Formats: sequence, structure tokens, C-alpha cells
Amino acid sequence: MTRTSVSPCRLLIALGAAALLSAGAARAEDGVLRVGIITDMSGQYADGNGTGSVVAAQMAAEEIGGTVAGRRIEIISADHQNKPDVATAIVRNWIDNKGVDVVAEGVNSAVALAIQNVTRERKKLFLISGSGSSDLTGKQCSPTSVHWTYDTYGSSHATAKAVVARGGTPWFFLTADYAFGQALERDASKAVTASGGKVLGAVRHPFDTADFSSFLLQAQSSGAKILALANAGSDFRNAVAQADEFNIRQSMQVVALQVTLTDVPALGLAHAHDLLFTDSFYWDRTPETRAFGEEFFKRHGAMPTAYQAGVNSALRHYFKAVAATNSVDAATVIAQMRKTPVNDFFAQGGVVREDGRMVHDMYLMRIKKPEESKGKWDVYEYLATVPGDQAFRPLAEGGCPYVGKTE
Repeated sequence: MTRTSVSPCRLLIALGAAALLSAGAARAEDGVLRVGIITDMSGQYADGNGTGSVVAAQMAAEEIGGTVAGRRIEIISADHQNKPDVATAIVRNWIDNKGVDVVAEGVNSAVALAIQNVTRERKKLFLISGSGSSDLTGKQCSPTSVHWTYDTYGSSHATAKAVVARGGTPWFFLTADYAFGQALERDASKAVTASGGKVLGAVRHPFDTADFSSFLLQAQSSGAKILALANAGSDFRNAVAQADEFNIRQSMQVVALQVTLTDVPALGLAHAHDLLFTDSFYWDRTPETRAFGEEFFKRHGAMPTAYQAGVNSALRHYFKAVAATNSVDAATVIAQMRKTPVNDFFAQGGVVREDGRMVHDMYLMRIKKPEESKGKWDVYEYLATVPGDQAFRPLAEGGCPYVGKTE
């Protein structure tokens, strides 16, 4: 008879794994549904996401009474510092050691793509609001993610079509050199050429750039009539302000491919006025959006951005699915989310598609002139509604490997 010995190291690893599984099972039965809000709390996206996204999540929990399917809702949060490695370490710890059932928000596309890898592996739901790359529902999609608020295709497509229809061509892109900016440039370029316009070129700038002078001079010398800003946050604000310093608007129309509400007061209407863009939410568009905005303002001291509103809407829909299924199992809950239309202040008739895209109407907007504004947050003029089936990329064109397959 042969005896097999087990090294002390392997035994400790086995015992540790068993303890972890035991702890996870205990947490699953402790009567708490844990929501992890991971976002930028200290960087250039903090104003438009940050603590406001946590407030939005807390509001969603309160709106359902603080409990769902017999479980008390607990909101925890963390700052990912715009670093994918930091984000993945936090999310792994949340899932493996803290009993987090659903992760939400995830601003910064490079961060979100990294988080999505973790939640896919761990079979946990990821409700994406602040990140924009359309790759999140394309080739890098996940069967346990829902991309809620917007994406680079939806944000750029309607804007590009509208500008080209008004004679706006050729284009030149000023692009943030990371996943979000690259996807925004790619999706907008396709929309421009499909609409009969031309793209003359692009220049890419590092994340968190302070001096745009060389990039703007390159754009100005390109001969293009449209300067398309494929960036966000302080990069967007700095680019617009410095474009005015270089009198770019004398020869080029500046087009914003992504605008966050909090950018506008920070930048000032004197710089931001008349920029065209497409967004998924504006607090002053309907009575329902105003009611949400005013309640959010009481708690946060600022009107909600689209990303913050999206966090609230996504969690509302998630909580309803948990209640309907009496389950926090990701596959069970996401199946229910797909069955149920989204009807709330954020979207009417929204649909969670098989690739994870929540399809809803988008809105073509213009930033007001200073004399048109009645207050700090009165900054957008609604121009047109873009139906969801026209705003977002068709399902067949995304390349999501999970489409048409079941678990």
C-alpha cells in the first residue's frame, strides 16, 4: 500500500480555501445584499461620478425600502484611482472576502474592462454606468454585465450624423489615448464616413493632459473644419478652454463627443456654449427627471450627471429583478432583467439586450449661451430624441461571443 504525503504548505492552502468557501457560504446566508460602488473618488472624474454615484445608489436602496427579498441592502464603495490593477484587487477582495453580490459604476473604460474580466470569472453582476467603451458589449462582452447609461457608439453616432448633415466635414480628432478615447474616435469616425463625411486625421494625447497647445496646432493645420474632442473630464475642459485661447473656432467647429454635466459650470458657458453633443439624461428634461434631480440635489449639492442617474436606474432595475426571483444568483437575476422593460425617470421602454447593452433613447443637446441660462445647472437645450434602436450599435455588429449562446 502506497502512502501519499501532503506538504504543510499545500495543507495550509487547502485549509485556507476551505475556510474561504465556508466564509463565503456564511455571508451568502447572513441576510444582507451587498452592493459595491467602485468609482473615481479623487481624480478627474470624481465630480461627475465619485461620491455622487454612492448617493445615487443609496437613493435606489431607500426607494425599495432598504430591503429586498428578505435581505437588507448594504452599500459599500471604493476609489479605484483610475488604475485597473487597483480596481481588480478591490473587486476580487469584495467578492471573495466581503460577500459583495453586485458591482456597479466603474467609470474609466480601461478600469471597467479589467473589472469585467473579474466579474465574468466570478460570475457576479457588473452594472456599468460611467464607462463608455462600446467594446464592453462587443468582443469583450460578458454574460453577467449590463452596460446601462451610454457608450461611445451611442454618444458619437447621433452627434456625427447631425453635424455632417449640417455640412460639417472634414473632421479631425483630438483623442484621449486610452480605451475610452480610442473607442470614441473609432465609433465616431465610422459614423462620419457612413454619413458622407471625411476624416482627415487624429492626434492622441495622454490621460490627464494640462497643455494641449501642440495638439491643437496640429489640428488647426490639418485643414479640417470640425475639431472632434474624443475625451472627457478635465481633458475635455482643458481642450475646450485652450481651443478658445488659440482662436480655433475662427476656422473650425468644435464638437464634443462626450460631455458630463459637471464639466459645464467648471468650464463656464463662455467657453462651452453651442457645443453639440448626445447624452442619455438631463435633469431638467421631464417632470420625472426634475423630481429625481431635485431630490439628488438635496443630498449632494449638485444636480445629477447621466452617470449618477444611471447608477440609480440600474440598481432600481436590479433590485426589482432580485425581488421577482428571490435570488441574487447572477444568471437568474440578469435573465429577469432582460425579460422586464426599463420604465423609470431615466428610460421608458428600455431593453437589456443579450449582449448586455441596455437600449434606450438618447438625446441630442446643445450647451446654452451665457445669456440663455437661468442658473448654474440650466445649461443644456434639448434638440431631438434619438430612438434607442437608432442610437446604439445593432446587436449583430458588436461581435459579442455570448450572443446566441446559453450558459
